Amino acid sequence: MVSASASVSASAAPSASSSALAAADEERAVPELIGPDKKPLPQTKDKPSLRSKSYEKRLKLLWEAIVKDDPTIAGPAFFPLVAYQQVKAVANPTVDWTERLGKNFIRDIHWAHEQLGAGAASAQFVGLEVYEDKAKWMEPGTEGNKLGYWRALGSKLRWLDGGGAPKSLELTSLISWRGEWYVVHVHGFK
Repeated sequence: MVSASASVSASAAPSASSSALAAADEERAVPELIGPDKKPLPQTKDKPSLRSKSYEKRLKLLWEAIVKDDPTIAGPAFFPLVAYQQVKAVANPTVDWTERLGKNFIRDIHWAHEQLGAGAASAQFVGLEVYEDKAKWMEPGTEGNKLGYWRALGSKLRWLDGGGAPKSLELTSLISWRGEWYVVHVHGFK
């Protein structure tokens, strides 16, 4: 088990819009996704690191989004559309990403904010525990995917409430793209 912690700042939108992705890339919360030839970079088998600067920035944005009850801030923490289009073996991955995963992500950021309670503004981020020893490489075809990826289930988002009491909530699923962890399901698989 490894815990990663970060403070809070920055913003970007969880949408398919190129301007939101460009803003995220400028801040390096999302590593390069498109190569110099303007084509999406391919998946790698690199195991994700909990120590990359971009991962730390994504955690900051995820926490800020939860505290402020503003899912648009957490865009870079959400599994990128360009990756989803390559990974999933569904009829229309763009629509599925936007209409199912994206809407559920937005709903779940609101849910996570509610878990912070009335003292959300004074909550202090402690870290995200990702059970690296339980992370698993998902072979093509195992989860409706055409490419493999690393998956980590049941990570724990930890914080201190306004009175200093430790709290946590489970993040359902993180998956990897090119050696980086992204949130794909915050609260359940719906």
